[in-house]
Amino acid sequence: MKTDSVSRASSNLSNTKREWLALLLIAVAIVCGSVVATAATSGTSAGHHVAEPADPLKVLGNAACVKCHASEQAIWTATPHARTFDELHRRPDASQIASKLGLESIKHGQRCVACHYTQQPAHASTTGDTVTLTSLPGRAGHATEFHVVAGVSCESCHGAARDWLDAHHDYGSPNVTRLTESAGHRTARISRSVELGMRNPHNVYLVAQSCYRCHTTGDEELVNVGGHPAGSLDFEFVSWNQGTIHHNFATTDGKQNVASTPHRLRFMFLAGVIADTEAAFRAVATATVKENYAITVAKRAARAGARLKSVAGKVSDPRLDEAVAIFDSVQIKLNNPAQLEIAADKLAVIGYELAEAESKADERQLHEKLISLDRFIPDRKSWK
Repeated sequence: MKTDSVSRASSNLSNTKREWLALLLIAVAIVCGSVVATAATSGTSAGHHVAEPADPLKVLGNAACVKCHASEQAIWTATPHARTFDELHRRPDASQIASKLGLESIKHGQRCVACHYTQQPAHASTTGDTVTLTSLPGRAGHATEFHVVAGVSCESCHGAARDWLDAHHDYGSPNVTRLTESAGHRTARISRSVELGMRNPHNVYLVAQSCYRCHTTGDEELVNVGGHPAGSLDFEFVSWNQGTIHHNFATTDGKQNVASTPHRLRFMFLAGVIADTEAAFRAVATATVKENYAITVAKRAARAGARLKSVAGKVSDPRLDEAVAIFDSVQIKLNNPAQLEIAADKLAVIGYELAEAESKADERQLHEKLISLDRFIPDRKSWK
């Protein structure tokens, strides 16, 4: 009887161990599965790293920026970005495109506004950095009405500001300015602003994405039917960013438009090469018929990929090698949106990570390798 009792107890203990082991393995599988799923998601989606039109419901308008960025605003008012508000709808070629597409107004509807204008709700009023809606959008049976408040403005490039503005100008206390803010606080502030949706130029890839989003047309019908150009085919990030629209007053409290250093220009050039490829992939992803649009954006993607490979060959870095592998893995063809969008998302992550390396001391090896690109970076004479 004693032996039987011991056997039963031993058997029960073994069963208990097996049950606990099974539960442990299930738990591990769940956790590992979650980790893998999270890694896959964060590695390919990077939602805030994809450039999109400014959300009108979150747009505060230039008035929210000018009190700290008056010098930047003065530069902007003299650029084509600002003048498009008064000029675009009067241009004969723009009117012809609108007519071919059956658009009643260039300044109404997302077709033209997404790249050429900045919108707010029609019943919004701005006071400082606060937007008040006198009638709530989305009422039953009514679509939200928006109106154009500017051309290509601050928020077109840096993101609609409602969610990130407070974090952006929080220097730690009322007595601290952007010139006296500690380096650690500045890093945390910028990181928080980006998390909230700001396309802060601290990471130059975010700015490059904003540029290429519109300088690469992603609308097949707009090109094939409307006759709109398939993007600015000669667009190069450094040359277009460093000329007329260049505004870098932050380190001098608005007193001087500081020129970009050679170090900065190298990272800008690198960001432009990757962002060009990303944007071209997104454009090809929308191509469905073999006409002007598809042919033009496919050629652009091939050209961007060739430049990416050339840079990777001169700058030996595993992240660039990965970007080239992504490019080579994709078929640039009609009706292939899923593969192209996934590849574009992956390139966006790489571009963002490489741009982060600009300010990191432990990336000195990359900093030195990028010097080899100097003779390929457009000089001042070619800046737009």
